[in-house]
Amino acid sequence: QILRLIISFVSILLLQFMFLDFDLPMKFNIDLNTLRNFLFQVYKNYNEVPFHNFRHCFCVSQMMYAMAWRVDLPSRIGDLETLILITSCICHDLDHPGYNNIYQINARTELALRYNDISPLENHHCSMAFRILDLPECNIFSTMSSETFRVVREGIIRCILATDMARHNEILAQFKDAVADGFDFTNKTHVNLLTMVLIKVADISNEARPMEVAEPWLDRLLQEFFAQSNAEKQEGLPVTPFMDPQKITKPSSQCSFIGFVLLPLFEALGELFVELQPMIVEPVRDALEYYRRLNE
Repeated sequence: QILRLIISFVSILLLQFMFLDFDLPMKFNIDLNTLRNFLFQVYKNYNEVPFHNFRHCFCVSQMMYAMAWRVDLPSRIGDLETLILITSCICHDLDHPGYNNIYQINARTELALRYNDISPLENHHCSMAFRILDLPECNIFSTMSSETFRVVREGIIRCILATDMARHNEILAQFKDAVADGFDFTNKTHVNLLTMVLIKVADISNEARPMEVAEPWLDRLLQEFFAQSNAEKQEGLPVTPFMDPQKITKPSSQCSFIGFVLLPLFEALGELFVELQPMIVEPVRDALEYYRRLNE
């Protein structure tokens, strides 16, 4: 427990460093005490579930930070969009209950009723983010003009809602079209698609990490899946096929997920930013090969 608290404290300091390293507090007049309050409040509003916890939030933010540095993102999409992306990563799974949207909708939970079955979790994460930002001591955007804040709010909502995997094919297809047509960094529609793809990549980037890091995260995710599957069986709800321990194995589920979902997304981003290929595309190809061998 003490070790976990120390790790969380260090993570908060490192998240603060990400803002400082891009010079965001100076560029947007963000008070450092307010930034620390905001990060601590975010930390307190993540649940201690196996996967979708504060440590996952940190991993996603760290991957975004690493990609942003590798491609010099601020010079391509601007400082404001960089601020939007890092803040979105930090907030993207706030108060996650550990059961996904399929469960929320089938069980007719409070979140599904509140958001009319439309991305109930992502809408909730977003709402939680702005509730925290609404606290005066946590409002890192308080000195912005109303026009700039409107852009920030729209951007954070767009990014967090893009993490709903139900929208995966739609977002990926639009992004690939933009790249095929000749990606234009001055085109707002193109930049919006890029920010959505960047947060999606960061969100599911564990497989781009070394196997000794990726494998324990996969085990935690399967823990959540199997807990949901058990709850669905007990409550007489439709059982989500890819979460049923009687129907999947780790290698088979990874082959499907990496091959059909993860790799096409990462390759699309790697086509626009070739400098990301050694960092995110090649390790994912290696991971797919590893699980294919296990699956034989």
